[in-house]
Amino acid sequence: MSDLPSPTLPLSPTSLRRGSLHRPSDAQHMGQTASARGGIEVSWARHLDEVRQAQRLRYDVFVSEMGAQLNAPIPGHDIDLFDDYCEHLLVRDAGSGDVIGTYRVLTPVQARRVGSTYSDTEFDLTRLRALRGRMVELGRSCVHPDHRHGGVVLALWSALADFMVRNDLDTMIGCASIPMLHNGVVTGDVAASIYRRVSETHMASIEYHVRPRLPLPLETLDDSLNVEPPALIKGYLRLGTKILGAPAWDPAFNTADLPMLMRLQDLPGKYRKHFLSR
Repeated sequence: MSDLPSPTLPLSPTSLRRGSLHRPSDAQHMGQTASARGGIEVSWARHLDEVRQAQRLRYDVFVSEMGAQLNAPIPGHDIDLFDDYCEHLLVRDAGSGDVIGTYRVLTPVQARRVGSTYSDTEFDLTRLRALRGRMVELGRSCVHPDHRHGGVVLALWSALADFMVRNDLDTMIGCASIPMLHNGVVTGDVAASIYRRVSETHMASIEYHVRPRLPLPLETLDDSLNVEPPALIKGYLRLGTKILGAPAWDPAFNTADLPMLMRLQDLPGKYRKHFLSR
């Protein structure tokens, strides 16, 4: 863990004020625009009650649906030490007001305050040191199973792109998860096969490669299965995202996690026009 940045501010059990990186009108403006487009509202959490709504959705998806084994300090919530330092992006159903999609975003300043990113706990990120000053970490992305369509994901990505540009940030990293449960059996063969497939076409240059702290044992797995990557990973790859190396095994979430990096400069033209030309 020697590559981790030293905090430049005293560590604190509390975060910056919710929404402190956003203009006062952002949540209202984004919500009205998204609602007019298709019955969803996008906003950034501004108080703890809204963060709790995101954490309940995360619990429902990661624990109830995917079988993660988490020690939740509050029953029915997915909570970890990074949450207090993150900005939380929410998508709501405009009719019910329920949170149906979420991302959390850890900025460079807040990463220094907490001492690392979540990705640092899974990978040695030494080779990314030069990028950290304008690099955010995306994490805990999930969408309610009744709303897994392109509109929710595009709304999330549009808000993230706006956030990056307004705060002069240009790089995003994160761990994209591949479930280990396949046809009722826990196996790493699917993850090994997906990694082999995407690494052949979307591997980053070697100066950005990272190493998993708990590697998925690829040498013992069958990587010849004809399986498609999860939809979210395929979406990332279409946006120009690169794979940074072999997957780590996350036993708590029962997933294989791919390290991924997306730079705004690498967005293909049509997506650059869609997300950045506003």
